[in-house]
Formats: sequence, C-alpha cells, structure tokens
Amino acid sequence: MARPGSATRAAARTHRMFAYESADRVRRARGRMYDAFGLGPCERQFRVISSGEFWRVRSYGRKEGATGPPILATPSPIKRPYIWDLAPPVSAIGRCLEAGLSVHLIEWTAPPQGAGLEDYAGRAIAAALAAVSEATGEKPFLAGHSLGGSLAAIHAAVEPHCARGLVLLNAPLCFDKGTTRFRDALVRLAANGAPSARMVPGSLLSQASALASPESFVWQRLLDAALSLGDREAMTIHARVARWALDEAPLPGRLTREILQQLYREDRFHRGVLRIGDCLARPSAIAMPILAVVNSADSTVTRGSVQPVLDAVASPDVRLVEYPGEVGVALQHVGVLVGRAAHARVWPEILAWIEARR
Repeated sequence: MARPGSATRAAARTHRMFAYESADRVRRARGRMYDAFGLGPCERQFRVISSGEFWRVRSYGRKEGATGPPILATPSPIKRPYIWDLAPPVSAIGRCLEAGLSVHLIEWTAPPQGAGLEDYAGRAIAAALAAVSEATGEKPFLAGHSLGGSLAAIHAAVEPHCARGLVLLNAPLCFDKGTTRFRDALVRLAANGAPSARMVPGSLLSQASALASPESFVWQRLLDAALSLGDREAMTIHARVARWALDEAPLPGRLTREILQQLYREDRFHRGVLRIGDCLARPSAIAMPILAVVNSADSTVTRGSVQPVLDAVASPDVRLVEYPGEVGVALQHVGVLVGRAAHARVWPEILAWIEARR
C-alpha cells in the first residue's frame, strides 16, 4: 500500500516533468526564431555508415587526395552534435577535414528509457569505433567534448587499445569533492532528489546546470554578449551558440541518475571502481596516448577535474593543453570547439599531435 502523501508527491513530480517538457517545446520554438534570421544549423553533408538503437555514425569522408587517419568525435548526449560543425569559420569537423583526416561523429538519437552508462560508454562507443575501423580499414583516434569526452575516457579505460589515441576537450574526469564549485553545487541539488522520471527533459538539465553554476551559464554568457558588441563575427558566433543552447535533447532517467550518483557524487571513475558491464573502468588501464584541452576560463571543468586522472593512466604519452578562453563564444564550456582563437591556436596543436601519432 502506498504511504500517505506518496500519491500527491508522485502527482507533483508528474506535473513538474510536464512543465519541463512544455519548456522544451517553447525553447525549440525560440530556436526556430533564430533559424528565421539565418542562425540555424548549417552542417556540412555526411552519410550514415552504421546505426544502433539510439546512435548512428556520421561519416564526413576525407579531403580528396588526403591520407590522414580516421577520427571519431563523441559529442555530449545532452545537446545536438552540430556544435562540432557550427559554421564554416569555426567548425571542428571542417578543421579536421582540412587536415586530411577521415572524419566521423557519433550522433546520439532518440534514447531508450532504460539506457545507462554501460549502454553509452560501453556498447555504443564500441560499436561506433568498430564501424569506423571497418569503413576505413584503420583504427581511429577517439575524441570527445564535455560529457562526450567523459564517456570516451571511460570506454578507453574498459578497452585500453580501442583507438590510436584519445583527445579530450574540456571533459571532466575527476569528480572529487571540492574539484569544482559546479560539481559540489550539482551534488547538493541532486541530494534534494535526483530525477526519477524514465526520461529527463532537456530544460531540466539546463536549469540544473544554471543553478549549479550561474557564473558559467548565466553571467559569463551575458558578459560575453556585451563584450562581443562591435565585433560582427563574434556576435554571430555568440548568437549561433545561443541558438544551439536551446536545442537540448532529453536523457534517459537511468543515465542521468548514474552520472549524478556514480560520477559526480561517488567519483567512481577516478577511484577506479566504476563498473561498465562486467568490467571495471580504471584510469590505470588506459594505455593509449592522450591529449587533453582545458579552458581555464570555464569554471565547470578545471585542470583539477582532469589532471588527477591523467596522472593515474598507464600511458607514458600524456599532454595537457590549457586554453585561456576568449570573447565571442557565448559559453566558455564550448569555446574550444567554436572560438576563433581556439581554431587559430589550439586546433593546429591538436592536429599536429594526431599527425605525430598516426
């Protein structure tokens, strides 16, 4: 028998989820307003070479005559993947193509309700890497941004020889207490009740991020808008990122709870006790070369949330690059993907690192 008041609490949760789902629809409508001003997605052509229940692998091919190695990009499943291909002047996909790489990207599609870390960091990435290897005849490099980078690193800890190298872009790896204010605030918010819904609306995830770090997701964004005035290109990139930020994707409730509990609260990956299927994802098992980039202007991912795991890996070939951030990116968290200075200075370093290890 349900306890007194439990039905009322359940009804309240259902009402809150409905409100967030409605907010998702409103945000998508706002996104279409940006589209009307020519600020919508402008992705380059690709073909799908493999797919699964909630993912597919895009192939952008390779520049004619180029012989560079393959790379598989892993975006965060929280937002749409076109932040990797935001606009021609600031496209990470385009930058890799220009360097002669064979470029591929995991697109997270409509997720099943029961999917968790094992499905994302385990089966999906494994299948995507296998598809790229089969299509190109070569083992690819594995790259990931934000949570996508966290998933890529976890996979590399389970399958230490799955790729030629690992490129982590502003990807949190260590979630020890005090690592970042964002981590601590998010854990406090989750302590009041982690989402119990089978699917968690994107608007709820965005609101939680803003509450955990208003500096990163509210005040810095407003400051960036003010500082971009007078620089048309900066204003355009800022607006494109603002439009992308409205394009959330819902996450399975199980995945959300596992991220909050097993990563953020318990720091299982850094401690080497995160279980993915029948295996433990231990940083000490990662044997491949690693290049990590951290934006020092982003308070959600700091050197302290990356370095402890880099110090624990087995690979002797590890490099950490600090990028100071810049104006005109709206959100510093995505600056390494869309910033003009990042494309002028950081991406040549990333691509040279890849070329030296092909």
